[in-house]
Amino acid sequence: MIIGTRGSALALAQTETIERLLSELGVSVTRKIIKTSGDTFTDRPLHEVAGVGAFVRELDDRMLEGEIDISVHSMKDLPTVRPEELSTSAVLKRDSPFDVLLTMDGTRMDELPEEAVLGTTSMRRRAQILRYRPDLHVQDLRGNINTRIRKLEEGLYDGILLAEAGLQRMGWEMNVQRLDPQFFCPSANQGTIAVVTPAKSEAEEITSNLDHQQTRIETHVERIAIADVEGGCTAPIGSFAHFINDDEISICCEVLALDGSEHVRIEEVIPVQNYQDHAKMIARGLVQMGGKELVQRAVCQLASGLSDEV
Repeated sequence: MIIGTRGSALALAQTETIERLLSELGVSVTRKIIKTSGDTFTDRPLHEVAGVGAFVRELDDRMLEGEIDISVHSMKDLPTVRPEELSTSAVLKRDSPFDVLLTMDGTRMDELPEEAVLGTTSMRRRAQILRYRPDLHVQDLRGNINTRIRKLEEGLYDGILLAEAGLQRMGWEMNVQRLDPQFFCPSANQGTIAVVTPAKSEAEEITSNLDHQQTRIETHVERIAIADVEGGCTAPIGSFAHFINDDEISICCEVLALDGSEHVRIEEVIPVQNYQDHAKMIARGLVQMGGKELVQRAVCQLASGLSDEV
């Protein structure tokens, strides 16, 4: 079987995880590296790359054309609406869902001097930083994980925000501050690897053995809870669900203004039984609280370039 992947160090590390797990099942694969538009246009903010699924679309196309049998993704990059011919055959057990702050000397968020410069690609992280510390400056930070850390080392930023799971998958131990999800609610599905295959294929049947049911439910809750605000992958939206026992799931989700000055947030504990219905109620609640209007305003600001220096 042919496994398709992006060529970044992090994407390759994620693919190696799948290759190892498949090898344990007695399945051998051949790797094919595919460059995506999200990798190509690194000179502009991610929200300016056309369409959604900038790291996914080309891999989907290659699979639909029969060039690859399996693809590996950071699940947060997968658009909600997927081609019917493709299946998310496995959702792996989640790594850390949290954001971390990395500085050269281990300085924590509360210790940063006024007007310190932080780097992030994420509109969500930008908004959450400005809500927590409106005195800080937030600048765009593109590039793969190696490039981002190099830019920090070159002194272009006083600190950068990253997903902790990325550092874990690279096997890097760094002096980072894990950010409290009470103030930095993660993106939906952050820290999760997803496997995509053609629907009803041998590849789907084999890779489904890698599925972690609890993580699949958590990530599904996160997606349902924010579906009605229609924000896409670049809007400032957080959604994080986790099992607190066998019968209950804790969920927090929020929508923010780009400058962090406004937000709506819901935190609830819902039963696992009929979790979809409860998550849909949360989604409707976000809309009623004004979440959709915040998203629409953010999208308009991004389209007009007003967020270049918030």
